[in-house]
Formats: sequence, C-alpha cells, structure tokens
Amino acid sequence: MSRSMVTLRCAEVDDAPVLAELWADALRRADHQDQVADLELVIKAAAASPEQRLLVADYDGELAGAVFLRVCTLTPINLEQTVQAISPHVFSQFRRHGIGRLLMESAVAFAEELGIGHVATAASSGSRDANRFMARLALGPHATVRIAPTQVVRAKLTAQRPALPTTSGRQLTRVLAARRSMRRAQSPTA
Repeated sequence: MSRSMVTLRCAEVDDAPVLAELWADALRRADHQDQVADLELVIKAAAASPEQRLLVADYDGELAGAVFLRVCTLTPINLEQTVQAISPHVFSQFRRHGIGRLLMESAVAFAEELGIGHVATAASSGSRDANRFMARLALGPHATVRIAPTQVVRAKLTAQRPALPTTSGRQLTRVLAARRSMRRAQSPTA
C-alpha cells in the first residue's frame, strides 16, 4: 500500500490558473484571465519579498491547496507584528488529508523564523468547517470584518441622515411678519 505524499513549495507563475480556481471566491470579480494575471503579479511580488510567501501544497504531484503569508502589523494602529495566513484553501477532493494543517503549520514556521509572536487568519463567516478548524488550532475571533459595495453604504448613510429642520407654516408667518415690521421701522414716514 503506497502512502500519498504532501509537499509544500513556493508558488510559481505556472500555478496561477489553478490558484484562480482554488481562490475563485476570494478574488476580485473579473474575467478568469484577469484573475490569472492578478495572481501572476501576486506570485512574482511574493517571490521578491522577504515578508511574503505564497505556498502551495502538492498532493501526489497535484496542486491541492495554498496559502498566502505576509508580515504586517496587527492593525494600522497596533504596530505589533503578525503573520497573516491569507486564504488558506484546500480543494474539496483533498480535504481531510492534513493539507490545511500543513498550510497553517507553514504560517507558524514563518512566524517563528522571523521571531513574530502572532499568527492571524480569516475564515468566511458562512464556512462552519473552516471556522471550527481554525478554532481547533487555537485561533480565536479578534474582530469581525464587514464589507459592502461603496454605493450601497453611501445610500444607507444618506437614508439615515437626520432630516433637516423644516420651518412650519406658523414659523414662516412669524419670520415674514418680523421682516415686514423691520422694513416699516426703517422706512421714512411720509
């Protein structure tokens, strides 16, 4: 009985089309070729940066999963460094083979290599399995990220804007009467 082998390696530009399939739900809404072109740029940038790694997991020679690792601050105002494990995904036919664990292990190893004390990741709020997997690895919720199209947020903000105070008919009558009185007082008596 032969045992399947899982290996990790840095992504290569030739991996971009398969990564576009793997990360279809995480990429910008665009034509498949544009998504592939985006990923080619990401792969090249990661290869050139000491603070980024795009790793793929091969299972018996077939790309089975991937994760993008990057060093950044915890938040823009909390400057403590962390390693973000972005989009750790495994193709469904390769799940339950230890690939997800291996991808997250690579994030921990990258953090240890750089002396960074925290690892962070995100899982889709609707993915029960992914969230349970991350919880089993001691990754707890730190924040809830919410997103919406800009024009939708603008419409909601506009709809919730407090109404401008309107002058009722009685107030308008008083204002006009006061103005008439002022004009009469300023005009010379004949």
